[in-house]
Amino acid sequence: MRTRSLLALAAGTAALMVSAVSPASAADSVLTTGGPAGDAVAVGDVLSASLASGTAATFRSSATGTSGVSCAASTFTATVTDNPAAPGTATETVDAHTFGSCTSNVFGVTGVNSVTVNNLPYTTAVTSDGVVTVSPAEGSVLQTTVVLRTLLGTINCVYQAPSITGTSDNTDNSINFTAQAFTKTSGSSLCFANGYFTAKYAPVTDTNQGGATVFTN
Repeated sequence: MRTRSLLALAAGTAALMVSAVSPASAADSVLTTGGPAGDAVAVGDVLSASLASGTAATFRSSATGTSGVSCAASTFTATVTDNPAAPGTATETVDAHTFGSCTSNVFGVTGVNSVTVNNLPYTTAVTSDGVVTVSPAEGSVLQTTVVLRTLLGTINCVYQAPSITGTSDNTDNSINFTAQAFTKTSGSSLCFANGYFTAKYAPVTDTNQGGATVFTN
């Protein structure tokens, strides 16, 4: 009987040790679902978010101005490529970033045909302290093409940036970009000279986990 008791104790101890080192205990990972101490977001999972309720994505002619383009709809999807232990930096590949229901208050512009993100995919790095950096592929740039209807016909306005930076917030599982500067590289004088991008996406969810919200640790 004593031998059996010792064997049972040893088996129980081994089980506890396996449980303690299980990767499902994902407070160790930068990105988790369900809470800061939730499960690790798996490499290959697709994250998605649309604009936070009641907000718009805007491209303004100046950092504090009101003239430019405003879009009532915008969505991105990104595939997780690395999710290391925290503190650390998780990486994602932005596969799609769309805008819709856009309007403009620029003088001489009668409407917005489209806002298109070019040169995808982009790379996103998310640090444990909540810094989100979006960068292009090596040798490329972030680029957005805005097609406007004007009194003189349709014009294409192209804006570029080397990278943009935002912040993640576990309070509402959001990613927020504020007045991120793009420079006009082509287009007529009716195109605003600069494009300052502002948008808040929330909540960020893991589509492979039934839409579970994503936290940064």
